[in-house]
Amino acid sequence: MKITRLEIIKVKPRWMFLKMYTDTDIYGLGEPVLEGHCNAVESVLREYEEYLIGKDPMQIEHHVQALYRGGFYRGGPLMLSAISGIEQAMWDIKGKYYNCPVYEMLGGKCRDKVRMYTHIKRAGVAGEFPVEEMIKIADQRLAEGYTALKYSIIPPIKQVDSPANTKAHVERFAKIREHIGWDVDLAIDFHGRVSPAMALRLADELKPYMPFFIEEPCLPENVDCMVNIARSTTIPIAAGERLFGKWAFRELVEKQAVSIVQPDICHCGGIFEGRKIATMAELYYGSIAPHNPLGPISLASCLHVDACSPNFLVQEHPGNPDLSDLGVGYIKEPFVIKDGYIDVPSKPGLGVELDEEALKDKIYDGKWTTPRLTFEDGSNADW
Repeated sequence: MKITRLEIIKVKPRWMFLKMYTDTDIYGLGEPVLEGHCNAVESVLREYEEYLIGKDPMQIEHHVQALYRGGFYRGGPLMLSAISGIEQAMWDIKGKYYNCPVYEMLGGKCRDKVRMYTHIKRAGVAGEFPVEEMIKIADQRLAEGYTALKYSIIPPIKQVDSPANTKAHVERFAKIREHIGWDVDLAIDFHGRVSPAMALRLADELKPYMPFFIEEPCLPENVDCMVNIARSTTIPIAAGERLFGKWAFRELVEKQAVSIVQPDICHCGGIFEGRKIATMAELYYGSIAPHNPLGPISLASCLHVDACSPNFLVQEHPGNPDLSDLGVGYIKEPFVIKDGYIDVPSKPGLGVELDEEALKDKIYDGKWTTPRLTFEDGSNADW
């Protein structure tokens, strides 16, 4: 079997799908996208296509290593997002060839269903988000069967903030916790918007309300800052969505800066790389909760990592109102969340097929500007 060509499909809202064709009737799907940078990733894919044409797609690890090591510069979001989608597509081809799900080739499944968590969010909101509305959305999520929720902390937060503003952030979490009760897991994402000093203060104040985890308590570039936060609280710390490849996770895991690693399977290097990162965390008794703000091929790829990772904790799901992230309007058989879980896929490969007809009115040019929050005091969303 040989790879013959790559087809790139840019679809709204900000996704990009890959179809890898072979000289047989088997093709593979991947989601090689970096949010807001589809066209940049496409240029990397076109460079890699020159290497891939004529190659055997079954030799997945060999091709991933060749692409990663082949140039002088390595890693980074563009390269590894492109490699991730290519790798996913090759696994999809291999699974279809052997007539088995991808996780069966990675050791077999450890569970029959995957626990999901979703967001308490309102589309298009920047800045203040009334807690009363958050509670209404939380009720909707609970009615849909979820048993784990997360929301992002609301900026602006100064590097050393006032007692009043600190108290307001804590009261917000407390009100949601009081409303949903103690049987529902509630996480909070600081999203790198909080300084290390304020992360320590907020973690201390949030402790009585037992957050499921705090995600990205500070920006991830300086691991030692996160180590200090992790050692100063009993709340589990999670991070990893902005790290690329196992090398970037090494220091995070070895220094035990996190209890929960969150590789994005569309950015970290793909399915097998995500499984390797899970194993790295397992050595330190850590868990994996893959990051996923993207489309149905991304979700499918995550589910295969979740299925075969013994230290899997929970899977992120954006929870779009139109169910597009579950594949409605994108794949022929959209995923179904029942009682907060998705059944482990049973079909060959990734287990999804694009709905080509439905995709026709979703094609776009890939141009998308990353929103940037700027506030009156001159601060922005990220420290």
